[in-house]
Amino acid sequence: MSPTTSGLLLILALFALLATGMPIAFALGLAAVGALLLSGGTGMFYVLSETMFGGIANLAYVSIPMFVLMGAAVASSPAGGDLYASLDRWLNRVPGGLILSNIGACAVFAGMTGSSPATCAAIGKMGIPEMMKRGYPASVATGSIAAGGTLGILIPPSITFIVYGISTETSIGRLFMAGVFPGLMLTAMFMVWALVDAKRKGYEFDARGVRYTLKEKLAALPRIGPFLLIIAGTLYVLYGGIATPSEAAGAGALLTLLVVVIAYRLFRYRQVAGIFGSAMRESIMIMMIMAAAELFAFALSSLFITQTVAAAIADLQVNRWVLLGLINVFLLISGMFLPPVAIIVMAAPLLFPIITQAGFDPIWFGVILTINMEIGLITPPVGLNLFVINAIAPQVPTREILWGSLPYVLVMALAIVILCVFPGIATWLPNQMMGAAP
Repeated sequence: MSPTTSGLLLILALFALLATGMPIAFALGLAAVGALLLSGGTGMFYVLSETMFGGIANLAYVSIPMFVLMGAAVASSPAGGDLYASLDRWLNRVPGGLILSNIGACAVFAGMTGSSPATCAAIGKMGIPEMMKRGYPASVATGSIAAGGTLGILIPPSITFIVYGISTETSIGRLFMAGVFPGLMLTAMFMVWALVDAKRKGYEFDARGVRYTLKEKLAALPRIGPFLLIIAGTLYVLYGGIATPSEAAGAGALLTLLVVVIAYRLFRYRQVAGIFGSAMRESIMIMMIMAAAELFAFALSSLFITQTVAAAIADLQVNRWVLLGLINVFLLISGMFLPPVAIIVMAAPLLFPIITQAGFDPIWFGVILTINMEIGLITPPVGLNLFVINAIAPQVPTREILWGSLPYVLVMALAIVILCVFPGIATWLPNQMMGAAP
């Protein structure tokens, strides 16, 4: 059987397993085991555990559960509500100000968590009911939160950047720095679209008889301040080379947990256990997906599928921008079916040599890849943020959520184009802080 045929059958088997509703990690693992069993017989079972555990036996991966714990501590406290309320008070006189508050809160919360689902859940629980109470259409309320939540994997600290950095052996510190300006740019683009759309449709709900004094506007800031300082401190020690990502994540998680417990008086065992339980569940899910993705990637390589695809792409006599366009299409389609972690573990080692050979900066490409993954988070059939929003607002049909998030998909596509034309948006800061890449 040719590698092309084997690859098609393996992908079809994976989609068939996903269609049953099976967890993604199990679907990846079963598809890989079946392929290895058919190609190499029972002797392949001896490498299964070694491949899975060897793939995640990297000290840098310690930072993932630490950043997840950091996010769980914030998401399990009223911090998201305080952040949201504070921004709402400052922007309530702006047309569509509540949408801007949602997006701004998502951006700040993303810097606290590094997780898209956590950002969606924390801000959505407050933002969606409030927007609908003030008369915003359900599609606008849910779509803005779904899109704003995607910023969780772009604005550092980002779990996606950690996985990409380890998979391609690139600097995680550089990747974090490279995500700062694109993250701010995309947040601003989301807000500009929201403002234009609000003026076009006449969303004046925020200004109806609601006014806040300066004292009221400043009231929530003292509780938010410590979290912002923790974010700034975590990024400072990373960018300054003072600590490794794992060390910075551990210190950030500890400080965040202490601030949450003290500021919100979460002294009961059940409350603290809930934070650790939530972090453990998400961390195990991520690590299981990564281990299964490593096994899937091993199956692709053992069947010579990876090598065949890489050779076919390398042999394409096309302009490098056409090549990048094809890679973007591949990533967009993959993002509709698989979570970012699985795609990066499987695809990054394959795409990395192709990208570097074509003359593209791998740090810059990490940002492009992440924005593609953001789009996948809000596109069916497996858009993770869509499921999170649906769980928060089950009364809103999925069609309304999709319709509300569609403009933000187009905004993200425009952001990719802008980064292609002006790559310095991503590369300037890491080059200034750490010197030009070798």
